[in-house]
Amino acid sequence: MALIVGLDAATATKAAVVGGLLIIGVADNLTDSLSVHIYQEAERLTERPAFKTTVYNFGARLMVSVSFAALFLLLPSSMAIYACVVWGFFLLSGLSYLLAKQRGARPLSEICKHAGVAAAVIVISKALGLLIRTMIGSI
Repeated sequence: MALIVGLDAATATKAAVVGGLLIIGVADNLTDSLSVHIYQEAERLTERPAFKTTVYNFGARLMVSVSFAALFLLLPSSMAIYACVVWGFFLLSGLSYLLAKQRGARPLSEICKHAGVAAAVIVISKALGLLIRTMIGSI
């Protein structure tokens, strides 16, 4: 969500936003999945469960990135930004709810905390995008 809002604020093209989403969906996701895998090995988790978790982590995160890219490709840019933010908060709320239930925490409290952090990241990304547009846009 923050990447889309930030790139839009910097006046990125549709191709740049979709490209950024797919690059992050693969490159950043691979490095994060590898980090999780190495951590699991350090914790002496047996090889098969560690590998399985790594693959599931990568696949789930890739599907989320692709879902944002698909929304951006299917909708006009101005509408896609809002649709992606709504979709992102929907996914975040669902995951927060499931995790809260599993941990025995209050779901609404967890959803609000996570949504607050996400909103802050989006605002910061928008500000960075506007700053980039202001500083580099005139070059």
